[in-house]
Amino acid sequence: MKCLGLFGASGHGKVVADAALAAGWRDILFFDHAWPSMAENGSWNVVGDLDALVRRQHAIDAALVSIGNCAVRWRIQEVLVAAGIPLATVVHPRACVSPYAKLGQGTVVMAGAVVNIDADIGDACIINTGAVIDHDCKVAQAVHVSPGASLSGNVTVGPGTWIGVGAAVRQGIRIGSGTVVGAGAVVVKDVGDSLTVVGCPAGPRDAAN
Repeated sequence: MKCLGLFGASGHGKVVADAALAAGWRDILFFDHAWPSMAENGSWNVVGDLDALVRRQHAIDAALVSIGNCAVRWRIQEVLVAAGIPLATVVHPRACVSPYAKLGQGTVVMAGAVVNIDADIGDACIINTGAVIDHDCKVAQAVHVSPGASLSGNVTVGPGTWIGVGAAVRQGIRIGSGTVVGAGAVVVKDVGDSLTVVGCPAGPRDAAN
């Protein structure tokens, strides 16, 4: 593994870069919409925007979208796929991923995360630092499971959903698409599409206020 192109020069991007280097990638090139006004991201240079990434794909071996926002991450990944750019899947060596789990293209699994047997993680997902995806979970594309969040066994999560920091989801729960589970929420009932749920037990945000 030689050069990885990352689109998204942010704090999350730095964590992805760090994980990629730990996983064996040799070089990182950052690209971002904010270039050229943004020329650096921590220890790495930002060398162009999305058009530049597409034009310079010969200079990288694969790419990954390092943006936390689920909808934006998925949209940019679709551009990369359409351009024929190979997508990386990055697993930090201090993550624990079962050999019987599945990880999609463009997904990243951070340090301390656990992905257990027969979990199925879709494309363009973030399994962030210390998150737990237990057995038989089905996580659709472009989901972000934030640091310290836990999905018990047989949980299903729809596309584009964001599970907040430290949230806990009971076994067998179904969470819809485009939903936000607030930080520290405890989900004990199924959650529909395009909702924001918070609290313990988790409920719609307006009802909790």
